[in-house]
Amino acid sequence: MKQVPLPEVLDGLPAEPDPYAVTLVSGVCRHLEQIDALVSGAARGWELDRMPAVDRAVLRLAVYELLEEPAVPTAVVLDEAVALAAQYSTEDSGRFVNGVLATVAAAVRLP
Repeated sequence: MKQVPLPEVLDGLPAEPDPYAVTLVSGVCRHLEQIDALVSGAARGWELDRMPAVDRAVLRLAVYELLEEPAVPTAVVLDEAVALAAQYSTEDSGRFVNGVLATVAAAVRLP
C-alpha cells in the first residue's frame, strides 16, 4: 500500500516485528498474483479493489497461510481471519471473509 519495498518498511519499524508476521507479509508479497487470483475467483460479485482494505488484507494473509503453511489447521486460519475482519472491518465482513476463505480452502487444501 505504501509503494515502498518490504525490506525498507520492515527496517523502518520502531520495534522488531514478530518473525511469523514477517513470514506472512513476505509470503503474501511473493505470491500476491496467485493469492489475488484465488480471492477474486472465490469472491463472486466482488472486485478485489472494491473490497474494504481490511478485508482484502485479511484475505491475502489467510490465503497465504492456506497455501504455504500446512501446519496451521484450516479451521484456525478461517477462525482467526473471520475474527479479525469482524473486529476491524464492516458489520458484514466476518461473513464475507468466511465465505471467500471456505471456497479457497476447499480448492487448495485436502478435506
